[in-house]
Amino acid sequence: MGPLIRIYLAGQVSVECDGALLSDWRSVGRQGRLAFAMLMAEHWRAVPRDELIDEIWPDDPPPSSDRALSAVMSKLRTLLEREGRPELEIAAAFGCYQMRLPANAWIDIEAAAEGIDQAEGFLRAGDCRAAWAPAQIACHIARRPFLQGDDGQWSARTRANLREVLVRAYEALSGIYTWSGEPANAVRYAKLATEAEPYRETAWQHLMRAHSTGGNRAEALRAYEQCRCLLSGELGISPSPQTEAVYLELLRD
Repeated sequence: MGPLIRIYLAGQVSVECDGALLSDWRSVGRQGRLAFAMLMAEHWRAVPRDELIDEIWPDDPPPSSDRALSAVMSKLRTLLEREGRPELEIAAAFGCYQMRLPANAWIDIEAAAEGIDQAEGFLRAGDCRAAWAPAQIACHIARRPFLQGDDGQWSARTRANLREVLVRAYEALSGIYTWSGEPANAVRYAKLATEAEPYRETAWQHLMRAHSTGGNRAEALRAYEQCRCLLSGELGISPSPQTEAVYLELLRD
């Protein structure tokens, strides 16, 4: 199948294969980089031209948006050919574009989503050791910025999906380090999860358990109180039965 082709969409958008790196998008501009990222992330389907136009020019589409999009795609194809990436084919038919990938292509944001699913599966099976590597992969990819400066609906939605993957990875790693007897790391990742999503009770549950594992029962109880006050003061609700169960477990210890 040839060497592995790695496509990075989080952080610096780039293509890496056999020691060669494509990361300079100046010839296609912001629009070309965004079109490449969207077609790559959505490679499993044909993307209608209207979707691409709305994403590339969300606020002020050019007078002849169809012609402008065709020009962007032409520049993008030229760049891929010039950089020796003919296997990344942009097909066009019936008012749609689709990125056709070889079987040996790897896409970072797909790897992140697959990684956290694998990690959580291992955790459900009680295999914390096996969960560590896929959770780390998901964390390292999802924490990178995604298409900074692009705020169309698709970019915002994909950014939110990556944020969800990241918080799940923080929680998974906190649980793994709690299991392995590394409370400092467990607390660090749990705090990152609560900072990213303050209303996410599972993150607070991880923080409470992490403090307790480290012998800091008072800190664990303080984390519960922070969670309770936040939910009560901001949302007018009480902690869930699951959070209360962790709290009662702390009181019994």
